[in-house]
Amino acid sequence: MWTLRETVAFQRGTTLDGKPLGPKEREALARKRILPRDPSIDSSESPSQNSPQKRKRPRRKPIRTFVKSQIYQTLYALILSVFGLYVRLRQAYHAVVDRIFAVLFYHHRTPEWIRKDIQKLGKMPQHLSVILSIGDEGLAHSGLDSLLNDLGDIAAWCASAGIPMLSVYERTGVLKRCVPQAYQRIHATLYSYFGDTPYTPCPTISVRAANEPSYSPPTTPSTADGEVDPRRHHLNVLLLSEDDGRNNLVDLTKTLATMAQQQKLSPDDITADVVEAEISESVMGEPELLILFGPRLVLEGYPPWQVRLTEIL
Repeated sequence: MWTLRETVAFQRGTTLDGKPLGPKEREALARKRILPRDPSIDSSESPSQNSPQKRKRPRRKPIRTFVKSQIYQTLYALILSVFGLYVRLRQAYHAVVDRIFAVLFYHHRTPEWIRKDIQKLGKMPQHLSVILSIGDEGLAHSGLDSLLNDLGDIAAWCASAGIPMLSVYERTGVLKRCVPQAYQRIHATLYSYFGDTPYTPCPTISVRAANEPSYSPPTTPSTADGEVDPRRHHLNVLLLSEDDGRNNLVDLTKTLATMAQQQKLSPDDITADVVEAEISESVMGEPELLILFGPRLVLEGYPPWQVRLTEIL
């Protein structure tokens, strides 16, 4: 910092001796005014301020603070241990109880038991849809065989519950390429559930892929005399893939746009009802219930138009 004499001299433009200031002298005084002082100079001028005797020693934590921190850490570890033990015991309890119930109330491929389970339900869907996945096996025989087994069991449960329509979505389209194998597996599973006696006739099935004809007997089963057998339930199984979702909407949009450009269809006639009718005819209508087998809600490219009002479980 400047002294009073240096300030007056700088304002007058002269040195302390009365000589005129040059550019270098004015710059030196300005630096002295603006720049901070050198710490080495301060330490040399006042060595007593940084002497070891006057340095503050780090203050030790009192014993009370140390005891409190130890008590808090102990309580925290105790709470975590108790809560973790509670969670593990609850998981083990539910695993054991669920396993016992699964053994005691297993359907044993008996349609009567399945009908007994659904008697308490307030409503039954007329169109049930499920999402299956082939897993990481790809097109290996084991993955496809497991997928066909699941398809057969689900179809048998639907037939036992009296559901007339079942749509099965598999993203890669493996099931759509194996319609005959799917029909044979479903037929074998139904026969193992129902048998084929006059009192419990085996349901008939019709299996088809989207945009393809059915691979099955007629939709309405009949007796040898040509009359409809009211005791024989019929199940319609529809196989879907990712191509029947957004790609189908894109193709329908292109078709309607082309027809409108060629003046075969008025743009005012393209409504939601028209789109609904076209999609229902080419793919399927809206299912009332969609079931996913997994811990997360992942639709995997399921047809988006058909799940506007569908209940997802």
